Amino acid sequence: MLGPRDLVLCSGTMLWAPFEDMLLAASAGGFRGLTLWPHDYQRAHESGLSDAEMRHMLDDHGIEIADLDPLLSWIPGEEIPERNGEIVFASEEDFYAIADALGGSSLNLAQGFGQGTPLDILAEAFAGVCDRAADHGLKVTLEYLPWSSVPDARTALEVVDRANRANGKVLVDTWHHFRGSGDPEQLRALPGEKIGSTQISDAPSKPAEDLSDETMAARLLPGEGDIPLVEWLRILDENGLQVPIGVEVFSRELDRLPPVEVGRLAGESARRLLAEARGRRPDGLR
Repeated sequence: MLGPRDLVLCSGTMLWAPFEDMLLAASAGGFRGLTLWPHDYQRAHESGLSDAEMRHMLDDHGIEIADLDPLLSWIPGEEIPERNGEIVFASEEDFYAIADALGGSSLNLAQGFGQGTPLDILAEAFAGVCDRAADHGLKVTLEYLPWSSVPDARTALEVVDRANRANGKVLVDTWHHFRGSGDPEQLRALPGEKIGSTQISDAPSKPAEDLSDETMAARLLPGEGDIPLVEWLRILDENGLQVPIGVEVFSRELDRLPPVEVGRLAGESARRLLAEARGRRPDGLR
């Protein structure tokens, strides 16, 4: 089982890499976990890989599947597009099929296209997913997005608390936190046991004119921007963080590099950051 001293390479950091290249990148960067988007699984099958072959490849590289990301179609009555460019948005059942085939620690939920949804409706819908996901051995994490009905950590925690499910957690994404409230006190108020996943990246202090484009294509590797990542990681550790550190850097610049180089750069940047935050040598983190 992955823990807070492990690193997870998030699929968004190599958004279009083949499954084999994702594993090579994760190994090159010293990652023990990998997140998957549904299109990663779909394209692996289209390339001729079976579930058994994918499991064997994961075992060979010593990699576990961590988050399955992102489920957007979980709020009743909310219309979700079938795709965004080349990204196809999967159903809840699709995610469970991936979990049953390859494993996974958690299913990540976000409200990507709506806003103004009452908290009681969000909590009821979240609780329903938690109950169904439990049958597949999954936690369920709620990611807060600045433009959504769950814009910050405080609101995400309230939804999770109202849902009152043991496998319901909050996902902390440093980019969204920074472009949202940016409030470290909201992180201090997050008990470690309520945090189900983390995704770290960096950003300049001034947001881009097109926030949507910056979100999906212009993030920075940890340590290359102005997010107070060291402070925030120390807060999460002080709160009793129990989950690994995920690195999610959507970036056109990284997309131009070979996936193995992306994995190496992502792992090195995360280790430097964690060494500073935790007072360890950069190679002291597995």
